Amino acid sequence: MLDFIELKNNKAHAKIALNGGHIFHYERVGQEPLLYLSEISDFEDGKSIRGGIPICWPWFGKPEGKTLQHGFARTSKWTHVSTKEIDEDTTKVILKLNHSEETLKLFPYKFELALHVELGEHLKVELKTTNLDTKAFEITQALHTYFAVSHIDDVEISGLENKPYLDALTYKNEVQNGAITFSKEVDRVYQEVDKTIILKDKNRTLHVESIGSSSCVVWNPWIDKCSRMSAMKQDAYKEFVCIESANAFDDVRLILPNESHILKALIY
Repeated sequence: MLDFIELKNNKAHAKIALNGGHIFHYERVGQEPLLYLSEISDFEDGKSIRGGIPICWPWFGKPEGKTLQHGFARTSKWTHVSTKEIDEDTTKVILKLNHSEETLKLFPYKFELALHVELGEHLKVELKTTNLDTKAFEITQALHTYFAVSHIDDVEISGLENKPYLDALTYKNEVQNGAITFSKEVDRVYQEVDKTIILKDKNRTLHVESIGSSSCVVWNPWIDKCSRMSAMKQDAYKEFVCIESANAFDDVRLILPNESHILKALIY
């Protein structure tokens, strides 16, 4: 079993693995978990957990010349910096990841990556990238959030109407018409995102606000792809949808030496 931090206060309960800086459980008191977690996920050092909030960094996807899908942060060992009880309803945790000999082979820059998680009635996740090098570098990234749903047939996502997106299945540029519903595989990277995204399920409504981001990924693997995925039941696609706060594709960020960029997601 991986080393993890367990947090509880009057409002919520969460678990964060040091492997990947990965929030793999979050629930409000008296409610069902907000995050989906595969019951057959790997919980081993060096392997990404299937579900929760994987951290895609310093690149999203698998750019040309890269061997790792979604970068190395999601499989690296993070360091616990602090846990602080703000009050009876609010707890804050800070984790960090720094460059090493291994990371410099994959991403030839010195950096500090800090994850701030605030647990309460809302879940606040902040990923701060600081350039410690003498050269500027570019990143793409995502907080790859898996939301638990009652059934994918009952899901509707709004807040992305009339936004342009790249359909990663057809490589065509499209514009969103109306709310998003699911009857097949969906893998889209939306741009010009400037509104709160609303996830409506049969039993609840969730909101996702992003700061430091103008792109968002919406993904569900549907039947065929889900059956081929590792650490995932064949019918798991019915139980989750991913809404990812991101800096992806056109939303690439340039970070100058000694400067920082913050990607933040607020879930409530």
